[in-house]
Amino acid sequence: MSDHATLRDAIIYFADFEHCRQFMIDLRWPDGKVKCPTCGAEKVTYLAKRRVWKCYTGHTSPTFSLKTGTIFEDSPIALEKWLPGVWMLLNCKNGISSYEIHRGLGVTQKTAWFMLHRIRLASQNKDVQQAWPVKWRSMKPSLEVRRAICTPTKEQRRSTDAGRTVRPS
Repeated sequence: MSDHATLRDAIIYFADFEHCRQFMIDLRWPDGKVKCPTCGAEKVTYLAKRRVWKCYTGHTSPTFSLKTGTIFEDSPIALEKWLPGVWMLLNCKNGISSYEIHRGLGVTQKTAWFMLHRIRLASQNKDVQQAWPVKWRSMKPSLEVRRAICTPTKEQRRSTDAGRTVRPS
């Protein structure tokens, strides 16, 4: 996916589960080898019908999905909705409301609110910020002041003498 895609392009790109799957694999396992999040073993098999991996080391939770251990875990919302939602938040310079996500992705406003809270919580964590893909790192949310309206305090207004402002010490 190109770095300067539009929302429409992001929704179309992430509508295919295979694109979501490959994107998440590249994000979670940069070396390309899928590892079990419980034990770290590389001896795993992908079960395409269930969209999960199975670990063969013999522990209590042998299956895991792309969502396991992420902000997407324990959520019934598909990755096909989550990833464009993350894209929307990271690309909006003035912030985004849950209502905009609701309209853009076709989810309920309550679901959009839930998604935004999870994404914002993950954005606060320094480790998660370093895990953003290289193409999204430049777009991660940051505080940016574009315009500021500064009004003088009462003391500054009173101490103005013929257009010259005397600042209190």
